[in-house]
Amino acid sequence: MSASGARLAVWAPAGLPEVRPGDDLAALVGDLLAADAAASGDPVAEGDVVVVTSKVVSKAEGRVVRAADREQAITDETVRVVASRTRPDGQPPLRIVENRLGLVMAAAGVDASNTPDGTVLLLPEDPDASARALRAALRARLGVDRLGVVVTDTAGRPWRDGLVDIAIGAAGVAVVDDLRGGTDAHGRPISVTVTAVADEVAAASELVRGKTAGRPVAVVRGLAHHVLPGDEAGAGARSLVRPSADDLFREGSAEAYARGAADAAGAPGEADGAR
Repeated sequence: MSASGARLAVWAPAGLPEVRPGDDLAALVGDLLAADAAASGDPVAEGDVVVVTSKVVSKAEGRVVRAADREQAITDETVRVVASRTRPDGQPPLRIVENRLGLVMAAAGVDASNTPDGTVLLLPEDPDASARALRAALRARLGVDRLGVVVTDTAGRPWRDGLVDIAIGAAGVAVVDDLRGGTDAHGRPISVTVTAVADEVAAASELVRGKTAGRPVAVVRGLAHHVLPGDEAGAGARSLVRPSADDLFREGSAEAYARGAADAAGAPGEADGAR
């Protein structure tokens, strides 16, 4: 933070090669960041956060699987169907589901883009573990002690159009900023505000990475107060998943599922009645 105020810098280096199963992702990312530092004169520093998309993590970890039927892969990764909706022209139904990681997202996070024909890409088995491993390797490679790593994926949001990147894995970052117990600018007590820092980092990084620019790595600077020291990994992004007991939308999702089932059965009257 400068004397003049709070500042945030976010950049996405170009030049990461195509990642394939078995590749050393830390070496590839480390080389990318080193080349960027040589070109810009601005190396990764203490308190920076390195952001990597789940797609390249999954590729390096061999999460590319043969699947002639993407719909079956989605079913295999699904723990709970939250909502479904039929689509025109015989396309498979849109499914919003809870996947094995506890994430609620479209198609269970199964991705069929930028992967060879006849294959799909699954999310990392344990994104927090992936983030911890990548952080440990990058700390050693870059000579930086206080370094955060966030692994991202794209998701929709209830009641909002458009997509954003969220954190599905994190290490070395305080994933939330719990303001409860403090006071606001007018001295009133804060009782409910818990800011999802890791998700905000993920969303900010996507603004410079883009979806089609081929830049799956970004660096975020200016959040050193949220970056943990040394070997302290933190709670990880899994802690951001709301426990089912606190999920106030479960009844609504049950209604949405019933409505989708009624739509699929061609009974709009029943669907309307399920509201």
